[in-house]
Amino acid sequence: MKFGVITFPGSNCDDDMVHVLGTVMGREVVRLWHKEESLDDLTTDDCIIVPGGFSYGDYVRAGAVARFSPIMKSVIDFANRGGYVFGICNGFQILCEAHLLPGALLRNREQKFIAKNVFIRAETDNAPTNHRLSPGQVLRIPIAHAEGRYYADEDTIYRLNENDQILFRYCDGYGEVNLDSNHNGSVGNIAGICNEGRNVFGMMPHPERASEELLGNRDGYTIFQGLVEAVAAAE
Repeated sequence: MKFGVITFPGSNCDDDMVHVLGTVMGREVVRLWHKEESLDDLTTDDCIIVPGGFSYGDYVRAGAVARFSPIMKSVIDFANRGGYVFGICNGFQILCEAHLLPGALLRNREQKFIAKNVFIRAETDNAPTNHRLSPGQVLRIPIAHAEGRYYADEDTIYRLNENDQILFRYCDGYGEVNLDSNHNGSVGNIAGICNEGRNVFGMMPHPERASEELLGNRDGYTIFQGLVEAVAAAE
């Protein structure tokens, strides 16, 4: 399984992703420039990473301009053919803007940028990103965003719950989902979701910032490891 990591003007987590996937995990990584229309030689057994940052300065709203980058037409086609696409933070925002994932990411409840370590609870093991996780398992992962408040209408939230598409919820250190642990005001404490086909994933927390012992936390590594193993098992 190879990874393609996109760089947009304003991306600031693309190098982090290349480091974790390439150096830490030892996977082949291809850099993809936002003006390209080709995905190199990536196949639907590979994964495209839409990284965090402030693509195009977050003008208009986060992810709204990046959604129209030349490469996104190929990413949308790739996802629709069953290819794996994983958006993190700004990448999650871009995937929602591109309608590869339902809902939207709005300004945080307190209208402030938040950057800190938080706890999230795995809600399912029925997705490649959660392959090595058990429902209820708690991870400690950093967040860094101003527009991370997940929102969707009642019908969409109902379908996400019914279809087991909610990957993670914000929680406290004991796994309790409550108002105090809902740092940005997301509906239902939602921190990450997947599409119905379970090949497109989005989350606001940054697992790439918690993927090696040097950083004192490898909880995020489990997410990438599970993704690789789940895809390999499905081949």
